[in-house]
Amino acid sequence: MRRALKGSAYLANLLPTGTVLIFQMLAPAFTHQGECHTVTSKFMTIGLLTCCSISCFLLSFTDSFRDERGKVRYGVASLNGLWVMDGESIKLPVEEAYKYRLRFIDFFHAFSSILVFVAVALFDKNIVGCFFPNPSEEVKDILASLPMGIGFVCSLLFVAFPTQRHGIGFPLSRE
Repeated sequence: MRRALKGSAYLANLLPTGTVLIFQMLAPAFTHQGECHTVTSKFMTIGLLTCCSISCFLLSFTDSFRDERGKVRYGVASLNGLWVMDGESIKLPVEEAYKYRLRFIDFFHAFSSILVFVAVALFDKNIVGCFFPNPSEEVKDILASLPMGIGFVCSLLFVAFPTQRHGIGFPLSRE
């Protein structure tokens, strides 16, 4: 039971919460409450979905650490280690920065994060109304089950293949 609760708490750190919040705020305006009266509103909605997906992908590569004074610093993982964003005065020793380098699991989590965002978008009535104004029964069934399936599979994968990243806005242990 403890492991299941720890896994579900861990999941909250992997879901693109900030991006989803921005999406949920902007989607009604971009879609005109799901009507998408013009081609422009459809293209703007596609742009919103694209920008949010890119955000989910890129934020998967952010990490944080505590400097020598205990202050939390943020960076972006690269092939050579962590690139610190908090200013040029903060330098991580090369061997310490190397511990934060990009790994295959980071790309796995980035693509899974996009899938989770797509699942959230497919649950949004404004997006569905914009792109599927008169869905057939088959499309309704797909729109009802596909997002849940994506969410379930990605949740299992996130728990089975955890990451050590502490992205921007996620808690960093005191260690």
